[in-house]
Amino acid sequence: MGDGFHHIADDEPERAFVAAVARPGQRIEADLAELRELLTTAQCATVGELVQRRDQPVQRTYLGSGKVDELGEALEGAKAEVLVVDDEITPAQQRFLENRFKIRVIDRTALILDIFAAHAHTAEGKLQVELAQLEYQLPRMRGMWQHLERLGGGVGTRGPGESQLETDRRLARDRITLLRRRLRETGKRRRLQRKRRVEGMVPTVALAGYTNVGKSSLLNALTGAEVSSRNRLFETLDPTTRRFTHVGRDYTVTDTVGFIRKLPHGLVEAFASTLEETLAGDLVLHVVDASLDEEERDDQMRSVDDVLVQIGAIEIPRIVVLNKVDLVPGEDRERLRNRLPEAIQVSAHTREGLEELEIAIAEHFAGRFEPIDLLVPYSEGGALSALYALGAPISHREDTPEGVRIRARLPAGERDRYARFRTDDPVVSAP
Repeated sequence: MGDGFHHIADDEPERAFVAAVARPGQRIEADLAELRELLTTAQCATVGELVQRRDQPVQRTYLGSGKVDELGEALEGAKAEVLVVDDEITPAQQRFLENRFKIRVIDRTALILDIFAAHAHTAEGKLQVELAQLEYQLPRMRGMWQHLERLGGGVGTRGPGESQLETDRRLARDRITLLRRRLRETGKRRRLQRKRRVEGMVPTVALAGYTNVGKSSLLNALTGAEVSSRNRLFETLDPTTRRFTHVGRDYTVTDTVGFIRKLPHGLVEAFASTLEETLAGDLVLHVVDASLDEEERDDQMRSVDDVLVQIGAIEIPRIVVLNKVDLVPGEDRERLRNRLPEAIQVSAHTREGLEELEIAIAEHFAGRFEPIDLLVPYSEGGALSALYALGAPISHREDTPEGVRIRARLPAGERDRYARFRTDDPVVSAP
């Protein structure tokens, strides 16, 4: 049994054959197109596909008996090296297919985990991947020891295999417990960092969207960062936070893991801490690929909404950002404006529309800040330093004999802290 891909050489991708069950109402072509993209990201070549239309997969064999026979002939004809199933299959289904065709069988979840393992770079990301892989593999471990059971059975053959299997299961459970503890600790540190950001009143913006819509490119364009933005699914796995400044005001922007149409629920749970960065945002930029056809674009937007519901982030204010408009002809752009009038059209590649997006972000947070006039005595240098540390937009500063005169937009939560320095009328400015 294999839970990953064996790459012979970079220029010789592994030959993968795809099998799928299409339920009534399922957009199977879109799902298979996504699976082919996932395989490309995993450096595999899709050499054939077989689809069976039925209400549900067969409990033991996944496909019906006739399709199983057809699959065997197709695998042989395509010289496939691995069978990839576009569902999360059960250990029993996996064992049946492996025993029947003498080929490694990978399901959608294992494929995504393989890609995640290649793209996790931070310590926390690697812990998340290892935990998800162990939880996925634990119920499938029995198949690893089938070669011992085939030696003839009876005393002296099954015993060692079963003992080794139990040892491996115990070690896996111990490791899972350790990883969960470490992730809780890193989660506490991340929440503390987030709390400091909130206390500092630096507005936080999270980028959410289908994978490959250009979120990382948009982050780079907004902040001047250099996050990898190659055109591959899950190119960015670990959340990346950067700052940008607009009219003297700082904002943090976080790029999160890209969503996909069929993200297995277990992976939503396993990577919740990555998706929590979306929850942490005061504002979500829902990034959409404007160059897609209408049906595909709407389908991807629904997929993102579904995941936002799962992680409890659906109530966070959102701005829809139509990226890649440089690839959209003029008449189609007008159609997009009519279809999504509140959306902002941008191109991370040409920087078109970025200023409009920055203004929209600033206007969203404008209500948080109150214009004030302060006179801070020179003896209160600490208070002045704290004011600058808030990142509050300061439009005027004047050094006078009495102290430093400041005109700024102060976060509403900091009003009382600076009340004793105010020279304007606080009653007028109060809510």
